Amino acid sequence: MSTLTIRQLDERTHARLRGRAAEHGRSVEAEVRAILDAVVNRPERNFLLSLHESMAEVGGIDLEVSERTDQPRTVDLS
Repeated sequence: MSTLTIRQLDERTHARLRGRAAEHGRSVEAEVRAILDAVVNRPERNFLLSLHESMAEVGGIDLEVSERTDQPRTVDLS
């Protein structure tokens, strides 16, 4: 097992960690290990897939697509 030292941790963050640890009945050290393990080992999610699934859960969404009236601009590459 490796050892990790975290310096200059904000007191508010430390207090919240203590609260979470107490809620879960474990030490702050065990809580931090659990948080790190959960975050580092979770499968990566595709953002667009997550967004699509979220919208499907609420019945989808209809977006109004406005008509394009602009003409393409010419670009001077000289």
